[in-house]
Parts: sequence; structure tokens; C-alpha cells
Amino acid sequence: MNELNEAFGWLNAVMWLGIAVIALWAAVWIFRYVRASPMERISIRQAVRIRWGWKRLAQMAGLSVTDKMPTLMAELANTDGTKQHKPRVLTPALKVTPDAFGVMARANCLPKVSLAEFQKAAPYLADAWRMTRVSVLPGDKPGQVLIRGVRVDPLTTPTEHVPTGRPPKEHAVWELGVDEFGMPVSVSLKDVPGVTVGGLPGFGKTSLTNRLVCDWAPSPAIQFVTLDGKVTHAREGDYAELVQRMFAFCGDDLESANKLLKRLVELRRARSACMTSVLGVKNMWHVGPSEMWPLIVVNIDEAHTYFRDHKGSDPATKRLAALAAENARLAEDLVKKGRAFGILAILTTQKTTGDAIPTFIRDVCPVGLSFAQKTAEAAVAALGEDIRQWPDANPINLQDPAYVGVAVMSAQGRPGFVRIRTPYVPDAHAGHIAAETAHLVRDPFKLLETLTGRSVADLAKHDPDEDGPDLIAA
Repeated sequence: MNELNEAFGWLNAVMWLGIAVIALWAAVWIFRYVRASPMERISIRQAVRIRWGWKRLAQMAGLSVTDKMPTLMAELANTDGTKQHKPRVLTPALKVTPDAFGVMARANCLPKVSLAEFQKAAPYLADAWRMTRVSVLPGDKPGQVLIRGVRVDPLTTPTEHVPTGRPPKEHAVWELGVDEFGMPVSVSLKDVPGVTVGGLPGFGKTSLTNRLVCDWAPSPAIQFVTLDGKVTHAREGDYAELVQRMFAFCGDDLESANKLLKRLVELRRARSACMTSVLGVKNMWHVGPSEMWPLIVVNIDEAHTYFRDHKGSDPATKRLAALAAENARLAEDLVKKGRAFGILAILTTQKTTGDAIPTFIRDVCPVGLSFAQKTAEAAVAALGEDIRQWPDANPINLQDPAYVGVAVMSAQGRPGFVRIRTPYVPDAHAGHIAAETAHLVRDPFKLLETLTGRSVADLAKHDPDEDGPDLIAA
């Protein structure tokens, strides 16, 4: 009797432990649901429906397989061989995670139910899950697929970016925004000579650059210089709040731009002359930027202001034409020769055609983005001939006001292009970050002179690139 009472006691304890675990799980679930945003709550409810109806839907969508082999337990139970084995219908295991845009699901593959079958069934899943679109990609692990379903279109959902004020975890990684499936998109600008950004006025080009400056500003290993072709003074325009985080700024005056570009080319030559002895490497990216040898981001906004060919025979026009031609030559020097020495150029204009950004500069910039464009010519100039083969991603389809802030770029690591919703950075946030990081501004000319004990002008005279080819005796 005592043993029976003891067994009932243990059973009672296990039952109450199970109830406690279920109550704790329910409390956590309710807490997360209450804390979630209204959009996230809708996604949570969708995720529950997806989990409950998955086995039935998987069989209807052709995502199941019939296993005719009996299990080990079935074989052991059928010792006399008289029982008929019933085939089992197997469906992939599914784990669903909700977010503000929809759900992210990870599924295990089965024989004859792999990536191709899931991609074929994507339209059916979108209808059954009540999603705007569903995408299927290879999973994080072998034998898995990643299913992304979005209920609302991230491309037409404007977002704001609040800079953290903390240094980036990795130098030269540009966080751009989210793609059409709500997935974060970033591009590495490490060892990249230049970036081109095109698009119609007012569609988000400058805001895109503002985010880069705000995110990178807390790092003392990055210094900024801006040439803004649509304003005359630093206190004007889109960079008025950020100018205090820049070691140099120039407006739309071609002569001032010419002087600044000459100084930057001189710095490039000086770095070229001494980098091996100072850093011990031939490419700065082998050791990465530092506070004494910072990455220099040269932001040239409305680049056509500085490069376009001026037509006319009067002295004033000839002078402007000569300045524009020399500006293009100097910018070419920075883009083609500055990469290894820690100089990154970002050139922004409305149409990245050859009359705005000379092709000898544009075509050596491996990263190109385009906001809305009016003509196919402008889209091809910004993104290359391949964009003709991807009409759904063509930026000429982004002229609707709903797509302000949406850009197109080549998809890194796979064929095709990706559309990105870039966030808006309010001026107040930009001003706050610039004010908080203004003490990090360092003149790279003075830093180099401190490192070497020589003037930049003196170092630039010994630029190896200017010495001509080496002569090797026979």
C-alpha cells in the first residue's frame, strides 16, 4: 500500500511539473505577444496557423513522400508476418519564426522533396499562407531550405534609421536596408575602389549616403570628405548637419573642387610612397584601417557638376571646361589608384551616363546602385547590360512615389539583381551623431606627417607611380 501511495505521489509530482512547464511556456508566449507590435502580432497568428495546417498543406502541395518500408518497431511487432504494413506519409519538419513583415520558415528536405520542389510550390504556399510573395532559398545547413513569406511589401513600407552611435563591428560594411522579402542587405566595401549611385532627384540618393556617414562616424579609423555639387556653402543642403564630422568640404565651385581633389591626389601619392615602410604591407586592407591610417571616404555628390563637358569658345567657358577635364583626371587617379592605400570614392549623380561620370571612372567602380530612372539607357549605365535580362528589377519601374527610397543593385554571390528599401535618416539623428563624433575628426595629412616625420608634399615627390617603369639590366 505504501508503495502504491509513493507511486501516486511521484505521478502527482510529475503531473504538476508538467502543468508548471506548460504554464511557464504559455506565460512567455503571452508576454512576447503583448510586447509585439501590431504587425508582429498578425505575423504571430499567421505562424500558428501555418504550423497547425502544415502537414495537410504539404501533402496537397506535393511536398510529401510515401515511405513503404516498415519501421524497426513495426517489424518487431509483426513477428508472425501476418500483419499488412501500412505505408507512412512523411512531410518535412517545419520551424516558423514570425516578424513584422511575415514569417521565416526553415524546413528539412526529404528524398524527392528538396529545393526545387519547394521553389515550385512557392506560389501555392503564398496563397495558402495569405502572403504577398514567398521565396525559397538554400538553408543555413545542408539538407534545409529557407522559406521567406512576406505579408506586406517591404519595398512600399517606408522606414527610418536611428543610428546607434557605436562604432561598426566591421570596417567598410555598408548596411543598405531590407530587400523585397524583408531580409537585411549589406555590401562590403573592403578593398573596393569606388561606388556609383544614380537615380532621379528626390528618390533617396543622399539619404543613402547619410546613413553610411552616420553608421561609420563613430569609428576613429574612418575620415570623410565631401564635394557637394548642388550647394555653394557647407551650411546648405543635405550635409549641413554632417559637415562637422568631415575634415574637408567643397561646394559647387569648380576651382575649389579642383584644389581639393589635387590635395587628395597628393595624399594618395604620399601614402603610396611610404605605406610599405609604415604599415609593412602593399595593401592597406591586409591590416585594415586605423586611427593613424584611416579609411578616407571621398563623397562626390552630384558628380556631373564637376565633370561635365562645358561647350563654348568664350574664355570663361574654356576655363570651366579645362577645370572639369582636370577634375575628371584627378578623380580617376583616386578611384584607380587609391584602393590599396585606403581611399574609397562614392560618386552620386542623377544619370550615371558617360557625360555625368566619365566611363573611365564609372566602369572601374564594382559596386553600383540605382534608384528610380526614366530611361532604359540610364538604367543600363547605372547597373550594366545585364539589367535588360531582369525586367522586374529594372529601376524604370520605381518611378511611383511609393518607391521613394528603393534602390536596385547587383545581387552579390548569385545571378540577378536585388531591390532594396533604404531607410530615411532624419536630420535630427544625423546632427546628433555628427555632434557626438565631431571630436574624432582628424586631418589625414597631419596624421601622415606625424607617422613619417616628413611633409605630405615631400613624400608625394617620391610617389613610385610617378617614377616610370623599372629598367632591369640584361
